Amino acid sequence: MTRRTARGEGNAIVLESDIRYYRRRACEEMAAATRAVTSAARDRRLQLVDTYLDHLKALNAPSPFDEADFPAFRWPERQQA
Repeated sequence: MTRRTARGEGNAIVLESDIRYYRRRACEEMAAATRAVTSAARDRRLQLVDTYLDHLKALNAPSPFDEADFPAFRWPERQQA
């Protein structure tokens, strides 16, 4: 199943790829989970993150949360080496 969103830019319609859509939605839901007020809302957002990550895995696409995507978080390791 193909999921694409159409965004109008002038007279042209730009389609978002499945991978880009699922990566964007996973990141948006993760951000929403960090802002959630209740634990139930946070859990629901995290369930949605898992759903989008499953879709990405089915497309053989890397997770937006892979460690390789966040080298800034490993800077203490690089400083010691």
